[in-house]
Amino acid sequence: MSEKKETAAVGLNAASIWQTAVHKYAMFIALIAIALFFQWCTDGVLLAPMNISKLIMQNSYILILLGFLVALYSFICNRTVFGRHIYAVGGNERAAQLSGIKTRWVRFLVFVNMGLMAAVAGLVFSARLNAAAPSAGMMFELDAIAACYIGGASASGGVGTIIGAVVGGLVMGVLNNGMSIMGVGIDWQQAIKGMVLLAAVAFDIYNQSTK
Repeated sequence: MSEKKETAAVGLNAASIWQTAVHKYAMFIALIAIALFFQWCTDGVLLAPMNISKLIMQNSYILILLGFLVALYSFICNRTVFGRHIYAVGGNERAAQLSGIKTRWVRFLVFVNMGLMAAVAGLVFSARLNAAAPSAGMMFELDAIAACYIGGASASGGVGTIIGAVVGGLVMGVLNNGMSIMGVGIDWQQAIKGMVLLAAVAFDIYNQSTK
């Protein structure tokens, strides 16, 4: 009987480790799969070395800014008290408040930061276009939300990483570029991205239900 229990425990432990690994690396697998799919559909145009090098050269200042922001916010989220407060408020605001965290102040600073990052994104986007328009950036919020969910953020809050959000953004970027190269209409692009978002949320809900 004890051997059966030990075998069952080992099996459950192995299944748990496998499930954790799948959930952890699912976004990387999704990125590679989508990139390879569009690489095949576009006859190698999407990931051609010339196109990639040209993209890097044209957006070098954006990559530098992105690297700085990723390093800064990764440090804030993982190495500071304020970062831990953000995760606590996101996970359970009531419990965070009862533990002494000033939840209203944390939420205020998070929304201020969101406005600041939106302003930075607007400046970068306007600089790339060499123009500014009130309608610029319409529906970018769909890409941003989908990127966060694909990157591992949870609908219940309190979960997610900066690196994960960046990887999710890469997934959405590859998806957008691939569909544009294939000549997919803008309406279908929005529909497909909406389905990707729904799939990411469904995966998150499934992940939460199996814990």
